[in-house]
Amino acid sequence: MLELGKMNVLEENEYEYELQDVAEPNLYRELYEYDTIPKISFNHRLVPQKMPDKIWITDTTFRDGQQACSPFTVKQIVAVFKMLSRLSGPKGIVRQSEFFLYTEKDRAAVRACQELGLEFPEITTWIRANENDFDLVKQMGVKETGILVSCSDYHIFKKMGLTRRQAADKYLGIVKECLSYGIVPRCHLEDATRADVYGYVIPFATELMKLSKESGIPIKVRICDTMGFGVPYTGASLPRSVPGLIYGLNHYAQVPSEQIEWHGHNDFYKVVANAGMAWLYGASGVNCAMLGIGERTGNCPLEAMAIEYASLRGTTDGMDLTAITDIARYFSEEMNIPVPPRTPFVGKWFNTTRAGIHADGLMKDEEIYNIFNTEKILNRPAMVAVDSTSGVAGVAHWLNGMFGLKGEDALDKKHPAVVEMRKRIDEMYAEGRNSVMTEEELLLLLEECAPELYRELTNL
Repeated sequence: MLELGKMNVLEENEYEYELQDVAEPNLYRELYEYDTIPKISFNHRLVPQKMPDKIWITDTTFRDGQQACSPFTVKQIVAVFKMLSRLSGPKGIVRQSEFFLYTEKDRAAVRACQELGLEFPEITTWIRANENDFDLVKQMGVKETGILVSCSDYHIFKKMGLTRRQAADKYLGIVKECLSYGIVPRCHLEDATRADVYGYVIPFATELMKLSKESGIPIKVRICDTMGFGVPYTGASLPRSVPGLIYGLNHYAQVPSEQIEWHGHNDFYKVVANAGMAWLYGASGVNCAMLGIGERTGNCPLEAMAIEYASLRGTTDGMDLTAITDIARYFSEEMNIPVPPRTPFVGKWFNTTRAGIHADGLMKDEEIYNIFNTEKILNRPAMVAVDSTSGVAGVAHWLNGMFGLKGEDALDKKHPAVVEMRKRIDEMYAEGRNSVMTEEELLLLLEECAPELYRELTNL
């Protein structure tokens, strides 16, 4: 039965799916044959695009992100949390940040961040679905906690040794416990992209929404693409379809957009595209970690979705995007977490060019070869790496960028110091050098080629 939907398109009537308590697990072997690359199937069914009025980012740097790194210190967590608050801005675009509670250090970090009194990000927690973990939540005085809710038969049958009904009852029990204390449960539907969506996920989410209505507490649902199997392609089949998963929860389980959140992993290079599709098809929240740190190939990079937010909305909505640069630098210098140099927005080379023709273009008009005003938006001036291909324009641009020389003070490619430095550099590469010139080497070369200019620029 079709009827005219809210967006003036014909949609199927809402239908209440019941949990299918099967005797044997559905492992979707036609898609997930372990000895082959997972397959993507298409049913060519299209669901309506339905971007919510409000979208936001949630953070898992201190939870999933930290699982893939050496344990963070309390001092490090507090420092990054402060910068995340700066990035979030007054409208709370980075709305929440989740924490572990298992060790005394974990709890000390939560308390230290609570004591800052910052409005955003809101501090939430993450627990397994058991009473002992929930006791920790009650002790910390948080308003919301995530709960691990495995939903694929891989996990229900093979990991936990339960039936679907037993698993659902187990999870609903801890959800009810949260509700009795006035704590918002956020159910993390683990391995959703290998789950029986209409045989388990939608019926379970429907039961959650009944409890939500009865209690008046907005139970949240996080769709977890635990293994990175989700795909952004329109017309792709469930359970891998990101649009299909979100549509099913929103349309059939009646989960409001503001209670739907997407959590992805990057095993198949689709984590950013999937997060963007989650927003476009009805999820208000996307869950991310700074620099994309996290299990295996990592989570969705938070900095990527901050830029994506501005792209989709046409505004930063008060986000301080320069915090991205500060966080990346802190990760590298203070936490010994390396940043791959070609990583967009945060890598050393992301807005650095080498080719002489590009350097010449940058000198004429930076906009020709820089993606946006990276100096203004990210506090990252466009740079030139000096090597055999950079030419005199590359040397001039490096000097101007290094010393902040602009307008009349800027050195052009005919300046004697620039010409002499380029001559010496060419000689090095003619003799067999094959690596990029370092900052230290270029400064030494400037001192040798133009000692007076060196002293002037370095204030020596």
